[in-house]
Amino acid sequence: MPTLLQIRSNGQITLPASIRRQANLQEGDALEVIVDEDGVLHLVPHVLVERSQAYFWTQRWQDGEREAEEDLQAGRYKDFDDIEAMLEELESDNG
Repeated sequence: MPTLLQIRSNGQITLPASIRRQANLQEGDALEVIVDEDGVLHLVPHVLVERSQAYFWTQRWQDGEREAEEDLQAGRYKDFDDIEAMLEELESDNG
């Protein structure tokens, strides 16, 4: 059975507790509103990211994360016993 919501004079609506539970929504969660060409509204939950952590979710950073994961899976990495050995490798022609 559909749930009907009423728009109040200030434009607010209230999502009933049963809907919030079903969608696993908590107080403070963000919802994106998408309006289709025919006027149908879609509410899409979003997780907001702290500004200091936003770089991690940029396309460039995520591309680098995927590349690093592929390198790890393919064995394209070296282990070092200590920092001096790693620096020596980086400074050599093999690095």
